[in-house]
Amino acid sequence: HQLRPLPVSFPTMASVTMCSRIAAAGTRSPDVGGLNGAFRGMSVTARPAVSATFRPAAATTRRNARLEVQARNREVGVGVMGTKAGMTQIFSEGGMQCDAVTIIGFEDSGNVVSMIKTSETDGYNAVQVAYKEGKAKNMTKPEMGHLKKAGIEAPLKMLTEFKLSEIPEGFEVGQQLKPCEMFSEGDLIDVAGISTGKGFQGTVKRYGMAVGPMSHGSKSHRERGSVGASATPSRILPGLKMAGKMGNKRVKERKVQVLKVYPELNAIAIKGSLPGKPGHTLTI
Repeated sequence: HQLRPLPVSFPTMASVTMCSRIAAAGTRSPDVGGLNGAFRGMSVTARPAVSATFRPAAATTRRNARLEVQARNREVGVGVMGTKAGMTQIFSEGGMQCDAVTIIGFEDSGNVVSMIKTSETDGYNAVQVAYKEGKAKNMTKPEMGHLKKAGIEAPLKMLTEFKLSEIPEGFEVGQQLKPCEMFSEGDLIDVAGISTGKGFQGTVKRYGMAVGPMSHGSKSHRERGSVGASATPSRILPGLKMAGKMGNKRVKERKVQVLKVYPELNAIAIKGSLPGKPGHTLTI
């Protein structure tokens, strides 16, 4: 995910100009690809993993050199799982704005830390969280034994791991996470789930392709159209967008906003729509 910086000779007029421009923007920066010494006083707002690519003035046709900073949030943190309850509307305090929101509820017996994996024992660091209470008769003995070893009495049938670079302090096996205490109003979170299945669909609905002539006499209103050349290559190339099953895939909505937190209901309200139907399990 990280780009290796190109060799640079400092200082140059381009680098000084670039530093002054970024410093004038009023941002603040960590060590960007080992170039912090040259950009002392410069700041770039970025998330934990940052990569940079520097192009000197001699290597580009533009007048000034350019620094491309790409922030990659590789570590999101320990999350939880919730159940999509449905959608509703929330008005602002002044009543001048109405937002569509998705309500996510959390089971009282769910979101329990069932296992903590470390790089010494498992090769990577992760926190495993158990959710969704089911029936004990539908679970296998190894599954029940795994939960019993963690001190979990409820038959939680869904396990999700959150990989981390380091295990943060304060997490123990058997600990129950409190989503309403982890999130607050205004937070930007990532929510993943299985999208609603729509069955076999054509290319117009599946990929948004243009329709054909709708007038009288046309026989290709919503047809796919040409799918390949003639004698060369005399076949359909792989990966061509065609009709097929749509939906029922794992989808992640990034940077959605938490509008309301309801501790008494053990639920939160997320701005906008989220994948899946009411009753589906979402990973936050």
